[in-house]
Amino acid sequence: MGVDKLPPFIQPGERVVLFDGVCRLCNAWAKFLIRHDRRRLFRLASVQSAEGQAILAWFALPLERFDTMAYVEGDALFVRSSAVLRILAQLDWPWRGFGLLRICPRPVRDWLYDRIALNRYRLFGRYDSCLLPDPDHARRFLDG
Repeated sequence: MGVDKLPPFIQPGERVVLFDGVCRLCNAWAKFLIRHDRRRLFRLASVQSAEGQAILAWFALPLERFDTMAYVEGDALFVRSSAVLRILAQLDWPWRGFGLLRICPRPVRDWLYDRIALNRYRLFGRYDSCLLPDPDHARRFLDG
């Protein structure tokens, strides 16, 4: 696969997790990945960042209102429960075990995912602006 077939800012072999940078739950997910991705498989980008916006545009996803986490592996895009479970399946145990939930039918998984995603601000709150990564975590974030 040539670099020209990859979304912007993504290098061959990179795995990128796009998350809502003002959502408290989404930020907790990003911090979870930083803590538990010991092999440093994943890079992170908020959907509000220039990099996140370019990747969303490349996949023709909404730029203003984005109600799901997205995971990009090469030129493939995964969203909603499929994204979460694909990521968890690549982490070390015990988190890898949650990847087995893929046996549950996707419409059921996505329905549950949507209940949380569509109510995440009400349930968990939001920040006024995107949080900046800690200096020691900055290299985990995608940047141009």
